[in-house]
Amino acid sequence: MTAALRRYDPPSLSERLRAAHAMTRPLMLEIIDKACRRIPSLGQSERTARVVRLIDAEAWADAALALMELELPLWQVRRIAYDEGEWHCALSRERELPDWLDAAVEARHADLSLALLSAFIEVQAVAAEMSRPSVPSVRAAPDPLYEPVVCDNFG
Repeated sequence: MTAALRRYDPPSLSERLRAAHAMTRPLMLEIIDKACRRIPSLGQSERTARVVRLIDAEAWADAALALMELELPLWQVRRIAYDEGEWHCALSRERELPDWLDAAVEARHADLSLALLSAFIEVQAVAAEMSRPSVPSVRAAPDPLYEPVVCDNFG
């Protein structure tokens, strides 16, 4: 099945990540299957092989960062912080802007890799929202009784 035909459901993925206590291989593969559009189109390149090697080694945080590098080339990690038992992760398109000007996407979780992937899923949801056109792209079929009329008055 092509990436364009797969159903992407970010709320359910976000809920799954929030409910998870630790990263697992099946959860990581589900995220790649449901939320990643570029990995299937890249085929077996060196960059995708690196992600696979990191998953095989169970280096979840490194795999999450490599996945973000592949899937979100315009986004960067703005902040990773540990506070009161939770990891806070912020992704941004404009990392050099001050915090109060930046529209960063933030997520948190007790597990670092799950915090990173939660932010990744949130960015994917934001990107999907932004890519929708505000005007329908399919024109409605013209009414058979419709006939244009010129109503200019030149006299």
